[in-house]
Amino acid sequence: MDPVARRVLPAILPLLAGMVVGAASSSLPTEPGVEEIIFACRPLGGDPHWYANFGYSAGDAGRKFYTQPSRLCRLHLSTHKVSVLLEDRQGSIRDPQVHYDGRKILFSYRKGGTDHFHLYEIGADGGNLRQLTDGPFDDIEPTYLPDGGIMFASSRCRRWVNCWFSQVAVLYRCDADGGGLHPVSANIEHDNTPWPLPDGRVIYQRWEYVDRSQVSYHHLWSMNPDGTGQMIYFGNQRPRTVILDAKPIPGSDNEVVAVFSPGHGKKEHNGVVTIVSPKTGPDTWESARSLHPGDDFRDPYPLSPDCFLVAQGPRLVVMNGKGELQEIYRLPTEEALAGMECHEPRPLASRPRERILPSRVHLDQSTGRRILADVYNGRRMEGVRRGEIRKLLVLETLPKPVNYSGGMEPLSLGGTFTLERVLGTVPVEADGSAYMELPALRSLFFVALDENNNSVKRMQSFFSVMPGETGSCAGCHEQRTRAPVNPGRGALLALQRPPSRIEPVPHIPDVFDFPRDIQPILDRHCLRCHDYERRSGGVVLSGDRGPMYSQSYVALTVTRQFADGRNRQTGNLPPRAIGSSASPLLSKLAGSHHDVRASSRELDMVRYWIETGAPYPGTYAALGSGIVSLNPLGGLNRADQEWPEARAARAVMARRCDSCHEAVRPLPHFISDDRRDLPRDSDRRPLSYHLAFNLSRPHNSLLLRAPLAKSAGGYGACLLPARKGSTGDDRAVFQSTGDPDYRTLLELCRAGQRELERIKRFDMPGFRPTPAYVRELQRFGVLPRDLAPDAAFDVYALDQAYWRSLWYRPAGATAARE
Repeated sequence: MDPVARRVLPAILPLLAGMVVGAASSSLPTEPGVEEIIFACRPLGGDPHWYANFGYSAGDAGRKFYTQPSRLCRLHLSTHKVSVLLEDRQGSIRDPQVHYDGRKILFSYRKGGTDHFHLYEIGADGGNLRQLTDGPFDDIEPTYLPDGGIMFASSRCRRWVNCWFSQVAVLYRCDADGGGLHPVSANIEHDNTPWPLPDGRVIYQRWEYVDRSQVSYHHLWSMNPDGTGQMIYFGNQRPRTVILDAKPIPGSDNEVVAVFSPGHGKKEHNGVVTIVSPKTGPDTWESARSLHPGDDFRDPYPLSPDCFLVAQGPRLVVMNGKGELQEIYRLPTEEALAGMECHEPRPLASRPRERILPSRVHLDQSTGRRILADVYNGRRMEGVRRGEIRKLLVLETLPKPVNYSGGMEPLSLGGTFTLERVLGTVPVEADGSAYMELPALRSLFFVALDENNNSVKRMQSFFSVMPGETGSCAGCHEQRTRAPVNPGRGALLALQRPPSRIEPVPHIPDVFDFPRDIQPILDRHCLRCHDYERRSGGVVLSGDRGPMYSQSYVALTVTRQFADGRNRQTGNLPPRAIGSSASPLLSKLAGSHHDVRASSRELDMVRYWIETGAPYPGTYAALGSGIVSLNPLGGLNRADQEWPEARAARAVMARRCDSCHEAVRPLPHFISDDRRDLPRDSDRRPLSYHLAFNLSRPHNSLLLRAPLAKSAGGYGACLLPARKGSTGDDRAVFQSTGDPDYRTLLELCRAGQRELERIKRFDMPGFRPTPAYVRELQRFGVLPRDLAPDAAFDVYALDQAYWRSLWYRPAGATAARE
């Protein structure tokens, strides 16, 4: 026996074999010791992400994220006997949970030969297998609820991860027999691993990124079992950790154990076993204490404050409160070598039900209500005067029907991953209070507006209301450890009237599209100075198309003319740090820039475009389409074959440009985006890539005009070393457009133009969305299955129809209310 085992066994075995769980500090009664456990066996998935473990890849429906074979096992701790309750060589078994009576097991199961996980129950002896849910969706991570229902994560929400090519699962609940199924979450990203707390709430992991990094904010939240009262539990202001599989620790002072999976999370929820105490509030990182430094543990199940069942690769271990380990089971060597691993150990024993909370949901209503006590009460509200905030802008983050990559392109360049809808505004009273009626089960967030409708403070998170729910918050990013304080008022002013209905903002689209809505404003007010001929300040605001975006959209991004979240690992920014108030473009159009003076409607268009994340396309049909790869230093194009024009251009640049520009910096600094402090796209291309090529008017490509002499119509910005008697224009790399090397680069730009005309972009006549976009809208019932191959599409209308199909409708209703 190794030294650690010799120390640990005497303490752990009594806990397992004859343990009394519970203590005076717990609301749960004591329960008998654990003699048997159940667990699942299956290989790890091939995708590196913690959430991509069901369904298929968006771009390749034949690529499945689930694994096989699998089995559900029962282990007797004293005899070490393993019984197989269910085995499927072609199927997947996961997420078992033992019922309160200890006699049956709830789990998620994809039968061999099928593609979808559904909920099943099986007797503790392996008999009475019963299917609870069905349909063309995946139901995973189920948990029994004390009221007799079941909560689980499901892809029935019909949406895709905003930054990957896998599907989303959010929280649903159903009755014990699988009936009465309905959502309790409106997240457009994942909600995972729900589990009841002793006080009756449910703890779960929520992933979100409104105005902040897509890989950094996935922390613990809680809700009531009916979906009401959604609230941060721990960690929402702390980036770079995924907190999963949280469960309350019996006998502790309301502590939970969870996996802290580092960074953006490891495969199959692997991470560090960590104890979390909520007593000091959700933002005190010191309240989290790791038990063991290893980050390859998963699925911790607490038996007491000093005993945890944990899976680690091909084995099951017991971990004590000091992080010491003792192996209790290991898969046979040949199975471990074949990739099988252990998952989800659970004690096979009865346990008491948690507190039952009465439901506050009214499923016959399509709206809920939200009370805000005082918008000025909160963190990071420095400098905001009382009376300054007049309205709340209500925005909705919109789910994606499909997605193809880990980047935000082409929705934005370094910014938002999602489109956002303007629902309208609600008033803020003189005392800072607001009371409003909102559509149920939609992912909403607020922007506080001043008297000029400019942003004062952004929420940088989202919330939702359940049907019929009335919820409240004390302020704007208020401290969760502080109770609301009555400053001597008899009642909130907002509560002395019925709830405000959302007032639409007149004369603007609800979802913005840069070429359609913003470019015409730039054409009217900016282009006379910022076209290719004058190019004032080195800025071009033409709507000409580049490899992925328009020239103007990239220029506004590079010169930081609008202030958005920029996909940064920061939250709760100071007032007026992002949004319309922090965006130079809006003030320039309002009269601060020469003689430019946009109309009030034009200013509103730009203002609310910025507030909705400043997207480039206004449709998700743009995803995965209209992108031309043109990098002359290695561009791959059709079928991953390098164009002859790219190969020839690379030779020219090696001969004519490398003396001044190293290979990793193909274009000079006057294009301004090789600096480390400026954003790059998700493939790490510098922004010069997007500015260098004009695919509408190839001769205006900066790749050509920068090294061309001014006398020949160029900018003369790329100059050779001075020689005796030479002038600036004589030193230009290309003296005329007849230079053969100039012509070679021009042919590359023309080849890009031809390619874009062939494949089309969302704002071009004849554009058609990708086959995967059409496939998913057919699967969701938005498009008919028997669609004609040459059917015409209005992709903007299709997106709207898709979003409307997700709106909550009470039973028997035929239309949803805004």
